[in-house]
Amino acid sequence: MGAVFALLIALGLVVFVWLGAGVIGFKALFAVVIPYAAFLVFLGGIIYRIVEWAKVPVPFRIVTTCGQQKSLKWVKRSRLESPFNNFEVAIRMALEVFAFRSLFRNLKAELKGPNLLYGSSKWLWLGAIAFHYCFLIILIRHLRFFTYPVPGFIGIIEQVDAFLHIGLPFFYITDGVILVALTYLLLRRLSDPKLRYISLGSDFMPLFLILGLVISGILMRYFFRVDLFQVKEFTMGLVHFSPKVPDVGVIFYIHLTFLCALMAYFPFSKLVHMAGVFFSPTRNLANNSRAKRHEPAPWWQKPKFKTYCEWQEEFKEQLEQSGQPIDEDCYKKKEA
Repeated sequence: MGAVFALLIALGLVVFVWLGAGVIGFKALFAVVIPYAAFLVFLGGIIYRIVEWAKVPVPFRIVTTCGQQKSLKWVKRSRLESPFNNFEVAIRMALEVFAFRSLFRNLKAELKGPNLLYGSSKWLWLGAIAFHYCFLIILIRHLRFFTYPVPGFIGIIEQVDAFLHIGLPFFYITDGVILVALTYLLLRRLSDPKLRYISLGSDFMPLFLILGLVISGILMRYFFRVDLFQVKEFTMGLVHFSPKVPDVGVIFYIHLTFLCALMAYFPFSKLVHMAGVFFSPTRNLANNSRAKRHEPAPWWQKPKFKTYCEWQEEFKEQLEQSGQPIDEDCYKKKEA
């Protein structure tokens, strides 16, 4: 049900843009109003999330570990599985961010007859890392529309991405790989009964939005060509807050609207883990609670504690009314 709902929303976006930009002709709405609004929602949402995460105290070190903590010198410890200092935490975090280390080590459980078997789950890691890096390369390639002059490294990335020299314009390898990776991630959720049962609409929505973004981009590059000079003029106008509505095909506005929808949806979806991973206490803390006292937050101030006698003095009237015994020794100590 969640997949159907997300698919209907994605198809509804296509119909909405086709009617608005293609039939009615409200191109300014999709070229100016929606992009700026989506960017503001994205920026404001990310800032709000980061501020809220930063304000949350962490009363305990809840580091995810599966290795020996540092203890005695002759006991061999695991530096990555149980980091003791910030340097080891940084290495662990870098491997998590750039190589998806925990996902690479992930296992899957499968019931075969009376036996519960555990096996490797490397296909999920491969699909995830292929998608993320392809998306990053595509994002870098698109920087040519927002910069002038275009940085040299963007041209190098494009040449490497299209080194097969298939078709005209040249086919980008990342276009095909990201489409395959997204298809695998979607079919994985649909084909596995257990995974399909626990999947919600919020799990399918990002997949369909990104699929719509990728498919519309591929169609625009290889099949329904648009005037790139007008697109460049439009994007540079967006950057300098003087946008000029381009007179191009509706496929461009579909592509742009999928991007805007993804940006606006990003801070309120599971995609925000891109920023949230850096605030996760299971990842960003060292496992050194035996050697160093943990403070809930850098700005945390130690509260003023009350002795029992001070507490009794504050609530003496309520204690007497409820028939609770009063410790007279507190008053003897006070008199002394």
